[in-house]
Formats: sequence, C-alpha cells, structure tokens
Amino acid sequence: MDERDRTQDQIATDLGQRVKAIPGAEISVRQPATISVGRRGLPVQFVVQNQEFRKVVDVLPDFLARAREREEFAFVNVDLEFTSPELEVDIDRNRAESLGIRVADIAETIRAALSGQRFGYFLKNDQQYEIIGQLERAGRNAPLDLNRLSVRNDRGALVSLDNVASFREQSTPPVLYRFNRFPSATFSANLAGDYTLGQGIEAMREVADELLNDSFTTALDGQSREFQETGQSLGFVFGLALALVYLVLAAQFESFRDPFTIMLTVPLALTGGLLALWYTDQTLNIFSQIGLIMLVGLVTKNGILLVEFANQRRREAGSLREAVEQAAAARFRPILMTTISTILGTLPIALALGSGAQSRIPLGVAVIGGLVVGSLLTLFVIPAAYISLASPMKDEQKQPSTGKALMPRRDGALVPGEAD
Repeated sequence: MDERDRTQDQIATDLGQRVKAIPGAEISVRQPATISVGRRGLPVQFVVQNQEFRKVVDVLPDFLARAREREEFAFVNVDLEFTSPELEVDIDRNRAESLGIRVADIAETIRAALSGQRFGYFLKNDQQYEIIGQLERAGRNAPLDLNRLSVRNDRGALVSLDNVASFREQSTPPVLYRFNRFPSATFSANLAGDYTLGQGIEAMREVADELLNDSFTTALDGQSREFQETGQSLGFVFGLALALVYLVLAAQFESFRDPFTIMLTVPLALTGGLLALWYTDQTLNIFSQIGLIMLVGLVTKNGILLVEFANQRRREAGSLREAVEQAAAARFRPILMTTISTILGTLPIALALGSGAQSRIPLGVAVIGGLVVGSLLTLFVIPAAYISLASPMKDEQKQPSTGKALMPRRDGALVPGEAD
C-alpha cells in the first residue's frame, strides 16, 4: 500500500472496466473477502426457483439483462447456461405402429449405434480387450448420420429411421441445479465501486419484484446468505450482551434500579457510534457491529463509577443530590482518563494505519464515536437518572444538609468545602 498511488479498490475498478472491452469473454475482477466464511464465488448470489423448470428458463434472459443494467453491479452471470449441445429424437408413435415397429426397437437401434455397448471380451497376446459395438467414427459424426440407420419391423423388413422419427438440435444446460429441492438458477454478481453487499442484495430483490410472479421464490446463497444470517443474529447477540451486563450489575449492586441507571449509557454510546459511522461515510458491516457490541462494556464502566461512588456518598452525606454531585465531580477525572486512553488505543484502527487496515476502519470509528458522545452525555444523564431512579437505602442518614459539600482533592480524598 505504501509503494503505490492507488488503493486496491481503485485498481480492481480499473481492471473491471478494462476486461469489459474484451469481446467474447466473461471476466470478473473480484477482491477476496476480509473474513472468509468458507464459501467461494462472487459476493452477491441470488437464487430464483420455481416448481416448473420451464418457467425458470423463460425468465432467465430478462432477469439477466435487467440485473446487468443495474449500476450496483460490475459483473453479473448465471449458473444455468445452455452450452451443452443436444440432439432430441421425436418418435412418431402412430406411424411406427402402422409400419409394425416398436418404440423399444427404435431406442435399441440408436443405443447400439451410438452408446458403445460392451458385448464381451477377447484375449490377444495375453491381454484382455473389450468388445464394443457401435458405428465407426465416420458414421456418427453428424446428426444427419442417424437418418441412415434402419430398424427391422415385425415382418422382418428394414425401415429407414427417418420414416418414424425426426431429429432436432438444441442446446441444454450441462447441469440442472436444484435449491431446496426446487429447480433453480443462481445469479452471481460482483459489486461496482463503493456499493455494499447489502445494496447489491437489495438491487437483486428489486429486479425480482419487477419480473417474477407469485409462483417464484427467491433465496440467498454464498456470502449473501452469510451476510443475511449475520445481520439477523446481531439483534440477538446485542440483546444477550445487554442482558448479561444487566444481570452481572444487578448481582454486584444487589439492586435492579441501579443497573438500569447504568445501562442508560448504552443508547447514548450507540447513538454516538452510529452518528460517527454516518459522518465518516462508513457502512454497518461485521467490523462496525463488533465495535457497537464492544461499546456495551466500554461505556457502562462510566456509569458504574458514578453510581458506585454516589451510593457511598449517600451513606455519608445523607442527601441524594449532594451524593450524586460529589460523585460526578470526583469521578470526572477517572472517566476522562479512561475514555481518552481507550480512544488513543483505538485511533490507529480508525486511521487505517498499516497494510490491509482499511477494512477495520468502521470498528475504530464506531468505538471512538460512541466513547466521545457516550462519555460526555454520561456526566449529565446518569446523575439526573440516578436522582429519579435511585434505590432507597435503609441506612441512609436523615440529617438535614449542612451546606458543606465534600470536594475531591488531587489525591482522591474528599474534604469539606462550601457548596455552590
């Protein structure tokens, strides 16, 4: 990266434009995924399926043409290609019956002439060889050579094969694909420019909505399927992280209110992380999702510092408001120091320092944005929420306030001072 002027994305885009100009070739320039999921192929893999194979075949040309017109894709292809030549034999059963020829005799004649059936073995010079019966190569090179075959009828007479059968050349797929036991075709696409995988999937779905009727079903495969499953599991993982943190805090504080007050830092941090991703034009991918989940643990420590210290001051000061004000003043420096140190540690990730670091930029941006916004708002929101939601203490002193507030010294100790 340090020895070239262009990024990997720019080089891939330039190569993609150049290979399009090569006539008769389908070439795709693909960048390997940062996190490999064990699936090969292009990033976007969209499956179209129907119970009737003919309907899938009929929709292929229009779907492929419409997908190639989308600006989200640099290359689009389909796996169901009609590249295998085939000769279809149509037997006129009525005419064959009138001539005294059985359909089985016609099939047996064609099979014996072309299939290379083994009739036995023979020995020559102590070597065993197969006896194969079929026409010589010169007699079976062209489809019209079948017209020279003859079939014996029930009266022993030979009848030319073209009297009872017609031949039609066509192309068929070398492989018929099925997805979830239904006939299917998979459209694979490479993304163009800065378009994301989610935008590519949405583009395929828009094409499907325009062309497919209710008899069709669609699905995702490959990296697209992994992307969808990962996105669906994000909510579960995030909820599990919140529940785990809440239960641990509930056991630590022996209260259900204090952990709820502390957990108010999470939506503040998430708002900051999402705003940072939006401002820096980053996407919500696997790395940014990891960063958002990290914020659940990184920002709750600020709330823990405030609430724990406020609970201690309540036992001494006897006033809820004085306790939370003293906690905010005393824990301002530790919160600021831990936040700055975490931001500085994450800054190299956000700045993409080092080879191959560009893919991890969303993680650093999400963490830094969440810490900045979450930590600043914590100093205002948590004290206010603590006053409203704090659990009552049995040993809380009932003496009226003396107007003296405990102020923190540099060594962390609290000394009496005049309240503002």
